[in-house]
Amino acid sequence: MRWSSSVVGFRGCVRRRSYRRPWRVPRPRATITSAAHLHSVRETTQVSHAVDVDAVRAARERVSDRVHRTPLFGSRTLGDRIGAPVLLKCENLQKTGSFKPRGALNRLLTLESGARDRGVITISAGNHAQALAWAGGAAGVPATVVMPESAPRSKVRACHGYGAEVILHGDVFEAFQRSLELADERALTFVHPFDDERIVAGQGTAALEIAEDADDLAAVVVPVGGGGLISGIAVAMAGLDPSIRIYGVEPEGAAAMRRSLDAGEALHLDEVDTVADGLAAPMAGNLTYELVRRYVEDVVVVSDAEIVEAMELILARCKLLVEPAGAAGVAALLAGRIPLPNGPVAAVLSGGNVDLDRLPELFALAEGEGSSAG
Repeated sequence: MRWSSSVVGFRGCVRRRSYRRPWRVPRPRATITSAAHLHSVRETTQVSHAVDVDAVRAARERVSDRVHRTPLFGSRTLGDRIGAPVLLKCENLQKTGSFKPRGALNRLLTLESGARDRGVITISAGNHAQALAWAGGAAGVPATVVMPESAPRSKVRACHGYGAEVILHGDVFEAFQRSLELADERALTFVHPFDDERIVAGQGTAALEIAEDADDLAAVVVPVGGGGLISGIAVAMAGLDPSIRIYGVEPEGAAAMRRSLDAGEALHLDEVDTVADGLAAPMAGNLTYELVRRYVEDVVVVSDAEIVEAMELILARCKLLVEPAGAAGVAALLAGRIPLPNGPVAAVLSGGNVDLDRLPELFALAEGEGSSAG
């Protein structure tokens, strides 16, 4: 199944998807080039150096009474398999089923009054859409979510239920274009899913909780899509305890951050192909690339089969349901891609939004790839 994709990695169907890149930053392809589009894209990808642990602490002051402080569970099964104590940060139990509300709410609570009154808009078919819809209701900010017509109806209903205006429009590429047009027409603030300092600071609040709940923590392993979550966690940990090492994990079919680090600049992939839709961003953000480059020890890649095998193990032994993206960190630990730390390692389970009727298909994929590899 082949899809066009914008800046966001879209989830919703757990089949492996391929996405072709329809645009570049800062110079979009000719099909969407316009003054309004260029302005909107540039506004959402400015690099700032204002993200630090103090910004993360300020974000927690804003959002802590409205988002969950998610649990940090130990897993003896995983620890025995890996050879080091393993802690699971359960963002799959967060509001809307992923870590995304932390950043979305912080972004909305820092809008100027005029922008709050006018409202916000984004394009997404997955966790970012639901997070912004929820955050709009929590913050009293009108939220508009443009979704492709192929978006899962369960997620469309969820966004409606959270109080957002939902506009279904075309395919992913056409929906992205429409979101920028509406932002211009209605003077709405476009909320980038990851390449925004206030989004990053909000995501970093998870790190404050990890640091407070874990003794003698040695490392944190984080799934990487566009890089907002790992950037926030890395910045926060650098300010709290620089000895704690941060590792990122990407699917091998959507390794935009790993390739960007190898190239020495933020890259855009022509195509991504992974079952982990939540990690299928075809680009590294300008801001997130810089933060990962400075503060992250390494970014490693895992196969789809390894991701799904980890997902199945987490469900069977830890009794936690996570989506493929949420299992990437555990997959890297099980595959031996992360150097064993001298102390506990926390793996972030970034989300749990997976359709139950797709689980047999997912697990069959892992078995099929494992058999062919053997």
